[in-house]
Amino acid sequence: MLLLYLVLGTIFGFVLSRSGAADYDYIQGMFLFEQFQLYGIIGTAVVIGAPGLWLIKRYGRTATGQPIEIEAKPRHRGNIYGGMLFGVGWSITGMCPGPILVNIGEGKLYALAALAGALVGAGVFGAAYPRLARPLGLPPLQRGTGDG
Repeated sequence: MLLLYLVLGTIFGFVLSRSGAADYDYIQGMFLFEQFQLYGIIGTAVVIGAPGLWLIKRYGRTATGQPIEIEAKPRHRGNIYGGMLFGVGWSITGMCPGPILVNIGEGKLYALAALAGALVGAGVFGAAYPRLARPLGLPPLQRGTGDG
């Protein structure tokens, strides 16, 4: 199964690379409303992904035949704060987590700084969350990966 994930991830990274979705200049152009190609890519992903997600929720099964259950995530202020922080990081670096790895694979050394920032940010988040949860009204942090 790991080999399948590696192959699918490689294909996804190739598509990100070839479409320009991992290119710093395209991403900056999108945020500055100078280039609109990525809006089309994002829109296409939504148009394809939404019905696909609906089909998975309705008819989906795991490889062993077990039904797939996708639970709705709770809504809280942390979604807003996290989304804003994610957007700021994405805009500054021109990369979100997938494109960071694509850029490293393309040999762009500056992506290592973005990876380091993402890892440090995740660590700071984990350390600071217990102190921020109560004042910001956030739910308790769940640890672990769940049943899978």
